[in-house]
Amino acid sequence: MPDTREARLVDTFVTLTDSLVADFDVVEVLQTLADRAVELFDAAAGAIHLANAHHELEVVASTSERSSFFGLLQLNAGEGPCITAVTTGELATSEDLAELQRRWPRFAEASEQRGYAGVHAIPMRLRDTVVGSLNLFRESEGALNGADARAAQALADVATISLLQQRTIENATLEASQLQRALDSRVLIEQAKGYVSRALDVDLDTAFRLIRQYARANQERLSDVARAVSGQQLAPAALVGSA
Repeated sequence: MPDTREARLVDTFVTLTDSLVADFDVVEVLQTLADRAVELFDAAAGAIHLANAHHELEVVASTSERSSFFGLLQLNAGEGPCITAVTTGELATSEDLAELQRRWPRFAEASEQRGYAGVHAIPMRLRDTVVGSLNLFRESEGALNGADARAAQALADVATISLLQQRTIENATLEASQLQRALDSRVLIEQAKGYVSRALDVDLDTAFRLIRQYARANQERLSDVARAVSGQQLAPAALVGSA
């Protein structure tokens, strides 16, 4: 990775735009966005929600595989920055914990219990189409400043374009099959993580890292590696060798 923050930001844009090809790994693109956004914007954790065919938000990428974090991401409180960002198409952020509690009390309580004082949700959008949100969780208070908010939105916009099948912005429409493919891939990965975790006696973070490293080392899709692991066509021990 480049040394300066500006160079890392440019490198992230290049990485995301390189995905704009006919056939790409959707989950890897979104995972890269979550990983890089956490690093660039001083967050403790990050995740991406996408809306499924029933307009329900599902987790498709996360920087932490811990159950407590996933519990927060899957919190069915009917409120929260993630939902606000998707429904309004605008950045949902808070200056401090008091504002977080005022706007989203149930979500704020759950976030505080897990050590997060600030949560910022950036809509993943293309004009009037909002497909999900990039969510950053901070352990300190403070809203995203103007420059960071613009940079985070630009990264989210580039990733959103990579989810759209048509190539012209003027006529771009979301293909439900492309979006569902990302959600289905996450299910496969969850299954493979559990299998590797049990087989190698490692935590879920380590299991996911091994699967991802193997996919990268062998230039394979995350979902294909996960399918092979779950179907016992790829032994968990082979993942360790690749890492």
